[in-house]
Amino acid sequence: MTARRNFKRQVRARAAKTGESYTSALRHFRPTPSGDVMSEARNPKSVRLAVAQTLVREDPRDVEALRESGREVRALMREASAQGARIVHFPEGAICFPSKFVMSVEGPDEVGPANWDRCQWPVLQSELAAIAELASELRLWTVIASVHRLTEPNRPHNSLYVISDRGAVITRYDERLLSKTKVSYMYSPGVSPVTFEVDGVRFGCLLGMEIHYPELFAEYEKLDVGCVLFSTSGIPGNITAQAQGHAAVNSYWVSLSGPAQHSTTAPAGIVAPNGHWLARCPTDDSPSVAVVNLDDSSEAAADAVTYGRPWRREARSGIYTEHQVIDPRSEDRTAAF
Repeated sequence: MTARRNFKRQVRARAAKTGESYTSALRHFRPTPSGDVMSEARNPKSVRLAVAQTLVREDPRDVEALRESGREVRALMREASAQGARIVHFPEGAICFPSKFVMSVEGPDEVGPANWDRCQWPVLQSELAAIAELASELRLWTVIASVHRLTEPNRPHNSLYVISDRGAVITRYDERLLSKTKVSYMYSPGVSPVTFEVDGVRFGCLLGMEIHYPELFAEYEKLDVGCVLFSTSGIPGNITAQAQGHAAVNSYWVSLSGPAQHSTTAPAGIVAPNGHWLARCPTDDSPSVAVVNLDDSSEAAADAVTYGRPWRREARSGIYTEHQVIDPRSEDRTAAF
């Protein structure tokens, strides 16, 4: 580890002296890897991302609460834009996260099938329309969670809308691996991953409890995303450690957006491909944003993107087969020493 630290110190010293990026300085110390190097390594891309934490409200019957959530989201959009963000990412329930007790036909003390007639759909739709209009005005890509209504009698999806900097919904991610309550009483599950690109950086979306499923994060690595946007309405397990693990294992950025109410233990933030937090929102329960340049040539990303990710792909491609041997001492698991 000492040698590794010394090596990085030398690279940083050269970058500071010459004004080069960390990646450019690194190339003077290491030869370019042989074989097929990822396009990100040859042509590093960068985009400025804001991650938000908002106060999550749980009663979709409460018109004023829905309006207040919409105003809060738009205020944070303006703040993100003022800090130069090209894209802003919001938590699950940014407008409303309908409570299973509020929606239950057996409620308020017992969970049962959700009665979606209780939702103030016109108010929800008007707030989302206002958010899309502001996205166009600010030229700000906006990823916002909401309930997505389906044709009756089908239950709605729990979704993330991707609104372009022109104010159009270009795609939508529907939560696939729902909690037991969600799938039993509230929502219809989604069926596929979703990707989109901003300034050449490819994003993937996950939602709700999906932080617990590493196969979903691995799926996005195979789809060549540079960043996964994960939105949640709670803090299931140690999600901050899991976000760091997913980022480090897959060598891409992870944006974690959650409720301001839980910021004391799990503030919203952005993890670099090396598994380290680059920025986090305040831990004072306040609605806020944190803004970071997703720059693959930065010190926080260069090693992971240029070397770690391509090598893991090569390692998974079957390169070990030709090196495997037939040897009695290999096959005999009880062979001693």
